[in-house]
Amino acid sequence: MTAESTAAVRPRNRKQLIVESAGRMFSERGYHAASMDEIAASVGITAAALYRHFPNKYALFAECANVMVDRLVAALDEVPPEASLAEVLAAAARVTVAHRASGGVYRWEARYLDRGDRQVLRAKFAHVVARVANAVRREHPLPDEQLRAVAALGAIASITMHHTSIAQRRVEELLVASALRVAATDPTAATGIARVVDLPAQPVARTRRSEILAAAIPLFERDGFANVTNGRIADAVGLVPSAIYRYFPGKADILAAACLQAAALLAQAVEQNLRGTADPHDAVVALTATYVAYSFEHTALTSVAHAELAGLPADLQRPLVIAQREHIAVWEQQLRSARPELDSRQARVLIHAGFGVVVEAGRRLRWQDTAEHRDAVAALLMSALGFR
Repeated sequence: MTAESTAAVRPRNRKQLIVESAGRMFSERGYHAASMDEIAASVGITAAALYRHFPNKYALFAECANVMVDRLVAALDEVPPEASLAEVLAAAARVTVAHRASGGVYRWEARYLDRGDRQVLRAKFAHVVARVANAVRREHPLPDEQLRAVAALGAIASITMHHTSIAQRRVEELLVASALRVAATDPTAATGIARVVDLPAQPVARTRRSEILAAAIPLFERDGFANVTNGRIADAVGLVPSAIYRYFPGKADILAAACLQAAALLAQAVEQNLRGTADPHDAVVALTATYVAYSFEHTALTSVAHAELAGLPADLQRPLVIAQREHIAVWEQQLRSARPELDSRQARVLIHAGFGVVVEAGRRLRWQDTAEHRDAVAALLMSALGFR
């Protein structure tokens, strides 16, 4: 094939195709687990051709992280300033749902950006939040419009974190309705929703293995799994690096064990707090209180589990995915009993929307664990599920 014929068949939007494919791979597998060779193959080009568009993986990753936020900015900027909150949120939902496979990049993987690039990304997202907050303030002049705006966007962004199959128009309607309820909730008026719940204590590090886990979790949460070496973990517990292998085959096994520990603690908490609860609505309240309390008390564990699961090998992921599905199944059973008009898919979409609210609202509150913050986040979660 001649150079002329090659140029003739080369798609004009190749760079866009590369970014779309890379965004999906970064979202599904994490920044460090995705390779340039795999990304090139997914687009049907050689690695050499890929490097003609992007000099290295970081440059491609930075482009992917910005593209999603740029789409949100563009979509919201097209909405007239006087548009309703529903119209603003619908614009955000259309973009997010259309690109759900790659939207997770800016939510979790953006922590691998350099400081300057992170600041640029945050400024763009702040623009999106401000646009939503203005509409929230105009229609629902209640306290904490920034918190409500972030939480509403969290409900919409949740679609990027799971694979529930549902028609695009239907999921957009569900997410916008959920986000509208969140935006209309007064978080300062909620008292007692996040009642006192029984949470199992985090295991005390009594063995060398548990000491390694206790040391690794905050390191993974602060710096990201890929940036933490076995040497740093070993140093934190007073071991030489080679001694780590007496307890774990590799660093991924430490991460898997940490995530399994998080799943076990949450499952135990749910079982304790649902015991003796017969009314479905009360059961949803109990699940909400448990999940919110757990999220505030075990922030490092939950952050690591959310952000790093995708980067684990398939055999280590499997038990964690099963644990997640079992947890969602408990929520689904109780939510559908309380709201029988929902089918299984709709219920799962709303449950994940509620989880997205907790993540983004908790971040906004810097996970400062107070009764007021727990009540506020619990109220927003209940609204996301359809209870006001």
